[in-house]
Amino acid sequence: MSWDRNQMAAIAAREAQDGWYVNLGIGIPTLVSNHIPPGVSVTLQSENGMLGMGPFPFAGEEDADLINAGKQTITELPNSAYFDSATSFAMIRGGKINMAILGAMEVSEEGDLANWMIPGKLVKGMGGAMDLVAGVGRVVVVMDHTNKAGESKVLKRCTLPLTGKAVVDRVITNLGVLDVVPGGLKIVELAEGVSKEQFRSATEAAIVD
Repeated sequence: MSWDRNQMAAIAAREAQDGWYVNLGIGIPTLVSNHIPPGVSVTLQSENGMLGMGPFPFAGEEDADLINAGKQTITELPNSAYFDSATSFAMIRGGKINMAILGAMEVSEEGDLANWMIPGKLVKGMGGAMDLVAGVGRVVVVMDHTNKAGESKVLKRCTLPLTGKAVVDRVITNLGVLDVVPGGLKIVELAEGVSKEQFRSATEAAIVD
């Protein structure tokens, strides 16, 4: 057993605290907007210039002009605000965003993050990832534990170009939740049906008790 994408997003949504401003990255993190716990007031920020993102629209209710940083259609809220990218990145660089929930290709045991390119493959650019990991208060990564070849994405050292060094606080994968601590990664929670032995065998990084 392992968590699916929506279960991972729901677990990531629990990270948000009442009153926080949170940025959601491309991929699984975009689903977090659908899972904010009842009674928790969180303002979602998109680096393309929106504060106060709502959940994804229902089919037939999409507005093609209303998109997040990943070019997905979203909804607005009564308190939504719009601004240019310069203002958006001033919020990020100025430390006004409490947390970023991002996808990743690789994470190291020291909290290094690689999430923006694979050498030799066409990429659209860095986006806001480098600014986010340098400017926000907490960085949570949500990703599959292994790649399509079954190789661990939770590594001793990242092999892909880095987005940031020692920037990740927590990693949520389909197998469980890890915190970056001195000496490696600590298991916080395992997905239902996943044993500690299975988790360790799928993880290249050092696991500390």
